[in-house]
Amino acid sequence: MSDDSRLHELRAEVGRVAATPLSRLIAADPARAGDFALKVGPIYASFARQGYDRDALAWLFRAAEAAGSRERLQALFDGQTVNVTEGRPALHTALRGDFSHAPIAHDAHREALKARAQMRAVVEALSASEVTDIVSVGIGGSDLGPRLAVDALSGPKPGRFRVHFLSNVDGHAAQRTLAGLDPKRTAALLISKTFSTQETLLNGGILRDWLGDDSRLYAISANVERAAQSFNIPAERILPMWDWVGGRYSLWSAVGLPIALAIGMDAFEQFLSGAAQMDAHVLQTELPRNLAAWHALTSIWNRNGQGYATQAVLAYDERLKLLSNYLQQLVMESLGKSVKLDGSPVHGDTVPVWWGGAGTDTQHSFFQALHQGTSIVPADFIGVVRSDAPYPQNHRALHANLLAQTEAFANGQRSDDPHRAYAGGRPSTTILLDALTPAALGALLAMYEHSVYLQSVFWGINAFDQFGVELGKQVASKLLPALAGEAEADDPVTRELLARLRG
Repeated sequence: MSDDSRLHELRAEVGRVAATPLSRLIAADPARAGDFALKVGPIYASFARQGYDRDALAWLFRAAEAAGSRERLQALFDGQTVNVTEGRPALHTALRGDFSHAPIAHDAHREALKARAQMRAVVEALSASEVTDIVSVGIGGSDLGPRLAVDALSGPKPGRFRVHFLSNVDGHAAQRTLAGLDPKRTAALLISKTFSTQETLLNGGILRDWLGDDSRLYAISANVERAAQSFNIPAERILPMWDWVGGRYSLWSAVGLPIALAIGMDAFEQFLSGAAQMDAHVLQTELPRNLAAWHALTSIWNRNGQGYATQAVLAYDERLKLLSNYLQQLVMESLGKSVKLDGSPVHGDTVPVWWGGAGTDTQHSFFQALHQGTSIVPADFIGVVRSDAPYPQNHRALHANLLAQTEAFANGQRSDDPHRAYAGGRPSTTILLDALTPAALGALLAMYEHSVYLQSVFWGINAFDQFGVELGKQVASKLLPALAGEAEADDPVTRELLARLRG
């Protein structure tokens, strides 16, 4: 099936179902609530409030099979060159488990195990020292995943280390991060795949000077030589990264050292195990019962079929408040492409704008637009069944709000007063974790990773390059001399703005 015919058939299915309101789709199918849900390990996901019927869902699964989803999943796990524009595999699954007999995948897993042993040694050495605080310096994939996991999994009381994150090149970020810390009781992790990222090098320089010596500097990089030369870090304090793992998929590697320091190495291993459990499910389960496939095809239905331009992720657990930030990068950097693997234009859209926040705070900010605005915004609602907090009334209220919002989104409410009428028909997926454990979080993030990859397979795009990130960096490097008064900019608007910035 060609992309054109696939898109044409998708829109035909959407047009057929569009005549039936979402509330009627649900009411007309008594078994839908149970049949449109999956339980995989610690995750329960309900797709019953998405705007497709059984026939449309069956078409989506047939189209995914025709696009080669099963074969491309196997290729991913086997370490084939799925990142064709850069000539690389994408073996983040090998960081979590040994799923393939292919030598490249098996060797990658062995490398990952060696890196984990190094991580454990670093955690033990720092635990035996007088260090109390860790500053993790990185940006993008070297920051967002570890930051999310540390925030989500750290307990109410400080662990052995307090872990802080520094990403923004703005000097105020460094100033605020270091305020109140003791340089003699602080260690710094400099995380950069190439060790050429401007933000990380500048902030790393601030940390090195602030620490006063290099003895508590560590690096995680694929460029060991540059890390050693730039910051005088000995090899035993440099942990590996590899070119077969993209930055936004790297939190499962030594890039996750901040996570291990915050929650302990054993808990970090549980985090990896949860992801591996999801990997096994996705690889071994046929698409109609495959959680990542359901999620991916739902996204395709909403973006490419319905034309919805944005997607919200709404976590009803304060500990997951950074999930939307993490998913912004994972989804939009992976799927923000306009050409296919062969360089030809994509027909249709590839990615919505992902955004969101934590309930119930967000109900008092942007939910008005979600309920009564002119644009429909599909949403993933994330809830946690069991709470660790000793306040059961609050947890029941949180659950009541989660259930109420998804019901109101779908069903709306009639009123003779148009200002008090709710159209409903807002699609949503509800994802429930048994508890917010390291394994559950690992499984959730792995599910989103595989959903993104399956969407890329459906439309024949590369989920693993990010050339769009590079252009702004290239222009910024050219403008640094102009800001110092040593050159002039070519662009006339930039020249005028430079004059203002230079005073």
